[in-house]
Amino acid sequence: MTEVLSAPLVVEFPFTRSLGPVQSAFLTGLRERTVLGVRTGDGKVLVPPVEYDPATAEELRDLVEVAPTGTVTTWAWNHEPRCGQPLDTPFAWVLVRLDGADTALLHALDAPGPDSVRTGLRVRVRWAAERTGAITDIACFEPYEGEVTEPQAAPHEGEFAGEAVTGIVAHARLDYTYSPGRAQSQYIHALSGRKVVGERCPSCRKVYVPPRGACPTCGVATTEQVEVGPRGTVTTFCIVNIKAKNLDIEVPYVYAHIALDGADLALHARIAGIPYDQVRMGLRVEPVWDDSSKDSRYPDHYRPTGEPDADYDTYKELI
Repeated sequence: MTEVLSAPLVVEFPFTRSLGPVQSAFLTGLRERTVLGVRTGDGKVLVPPVEYDPATAEELRDLVEVAPTGTVTTWAWNHEPRCGQPLDTPFAWVLVRLDGADTALLHALDAPGPDSVRTGLRVRVRWAAERTGAITDIACFEPYEGEVTEPQAAPHEGEFAGEAVTGIVAHARLDYTYSPGRAQSQYIHALSGRKVVGERCPSCRKVYVPPRGACPTCGVATTEQVEVGPRGTVTTFCIVNIKAKNLDIEVPYVYAHIALDGADLALHARIAGIPYDQVRMGLRVEPVWDDSSKDSRYPDHYRPTGEPDADYDTYKELI
């Protein structure tokens, strides 16, 4: 039995978005230690502010300033903070209705333990030492035992000294452990020996690469291993014109679906060794391994073999 593999994986990317006048004022205000909301047509104050009334869809522009103090409306304790969360010690996720607001803001509460958190708890903003115009300018909330004053939502023009915040970059990240299972573990182990193996369905007799452990057509388990390739045929392809961050490949380049000889499912890989505008359906290709790469078990790319193009009828079912 081949060892079933597992490995920690991280998927992350920066998401860039521009801000309208309301969100721009809100984030610029946080940079200046001011919390802004927006007033709806029926007089309610929404924090965080939105640009359109959630009830009537009317455009909203009447900004108001609310207090940095408020009341916890509901909460949940976070025993094990993850990378990128507001605090690195256990804390509570809380919804806080700031004084002067009619809706609640989600953020973190720095509290000594779950027994110290309750609905109705009074809290206040703890501002970050360095503020840039982001929700993280509120470092967290903390319990507050000061005097309760009559909440007021004072009109605000949304203008502050310094340049307004007009855009943000949010970094999305997912950390997880992936296990490819028995079939794909065997596939990966075979690649270490520069062999490509698939599995044959006992019912329809199709060979799937990479193998899935079961036939996606018949729904039955697959165990019979079949070595395929290493050569194959380009069935379809796309030209990449946008350079990916941290990827040392000059654009334009081509990614293609390749039907390896003996396989009934095309896999995808990069095509090199030929000008991008000469790649075509039916092109015969072979794998190229890069011994200098830390991931040399996988083909670095595929290149033309010099054989005549495959006839369309031989791969039309794999497009």
